[in-house]
Amino acid sequence: MTNSPLTPGIAPARLPADRIAANFADHTAPLDRHEALVASDRCYFCHDAPCITACPTAIDIPLFIRQIATGTPESAATTIWTQNILGGMCARVCPTETLCEQACVREAAEGKPVEIGRLQRFATDTAMAKGLHPFTRAASTGKSVAVVGAGPAGLACAHRLAMHGHDVVVYERRAKAGGLNEYGIASYKSTGGFAQKEVDWLLQIGGITVKTGVELGRDVTLDGLLGSHDAVFLGIGLGGVNALRADGEDKAGVANAVDFIEELRQTSDLGTLAVGRDVVVIGGGMTAVDAAVQSKLLGAENVTIVYRRGQEKMSASAYEQEHATSAGVRIICNAAPVAVHGNGAVREVEFGYMADTAEGLKASGETFRLKADQVFKAIGQTLTGAPDGATLAGGKIAGLPAGVWAGGDCTGGGEDLTVTAVAQGRDAAEEIHTFLLGVAG
Repeated sequence: MTNSPLTPGIAPARLPADRIAANFADHTAPLDRHEALVASDRCYFCHDAPCITACPTAIDIPLFIRQIATGTPESAATTIWTQNILGGMCARVCPTETLCEQACVREAAEGKPVEIGRLQRFATDTAMAKGLHPFTRAASTGKSVAVVGAGPAGLACAHRLAMHGHDVVVYERRAKAGGLNEYGIASYKSTGGFAQKEVDWLLQIGGITVKTGVELGRDVTLDGLLGSHDAVFLGIGLGGVNALRADGEDKAGVANAVDFIEELRQTSDLGTLAVGRDVVVIGGGMTAVDAAVQSKLLGAENVTIVYRRGQEKMSASAYEQEHATSAGVRIICNAAPVAVHGNGAVREVEFGYMADTAEGLKASGETFRLKADQVFKAIGQTLTGAPDGATLAGGKIAGLPAGVWAGGDCTGGGEDLTVTAVAQGRDAAEEIHTFLLGVAG
């Protein structure tokens, strides 16, 4: 997004380069060896550990923390990767405050959980720095599986299938593998090109070919993949963005938050990325928070998140909401967009106050306006086109033809989290493996 006559308020380099670099440095500093030993010493090593149950990938958390405490972080990493092959990224982006750490006994007793996420990062980073990949590929089965989508679900599925000796071809529509981890999270959560480093590390298992620039429905079809492979896994994510359904949303300066985050993630010089002076983000999830905070870090003077329901119903965690407000982002709740005003480009956004009743959201009739030269839509994503033979429920894949599995954000039943996608991809791989073993070949 560049400055133009239609969008005079949107401009690059609102802050000095050194200030931007500092703003986008690693948000959570990694633990050093001594800090990790101290943090691991707080774990009770519960035999019925609630943290394991709270982890979507069911990592044996007490075991890997004990391994850190006994000076073997490499073994801890293996324990993590056995359940979650993207454990390094999940340690950076998982909402641990609502998952394992919320369930921690220390959290219940003291209000201060064991720092599970940071310990997980310490273990996986230590092992990766040493070039360790503790998995070997089984003897070739002669079976081939197509994985569509190189996001967390697809990569987790591909790695587990390769471990079992199957040949895997990953078809990815973008220029890089990684999916959400590469294109969709705040830059300060994953610095130093970690997403691509983790992909490269994962591919060391062998038996996985990644083909980028290949899109389902345009370059390949589901029937075609079934004809050339023994099974197919779909991890295609959600490519569409819901509309505001407000007059004027097509004005210059109104954009999708996911596109802004993607551009930011792929820009080598953040000083060239244009941002508004008055930014309004519409939505209540992690995408809204990431877009809002990063707008502020780029130099936007006023950034406001507006959500249609009460703050307690925002899907972004309380921790992330607090992070946004501490960065200077204002949060307004119980308000929905009515219209985008401006002569060609956005100048104001009009909102109506909403009441969340038993019969659903109802407009109060009272409205207000926010000054804006840039508006980001973060009101949920949709599946762009169902694969042939698939059935949908709630806008996501619910049913598939024989020989096809799916996982990640394109399916229901998850929280649209990296860790959930990994679990679904891993588990689908085990089902595909069982299926392939039963197919004569």
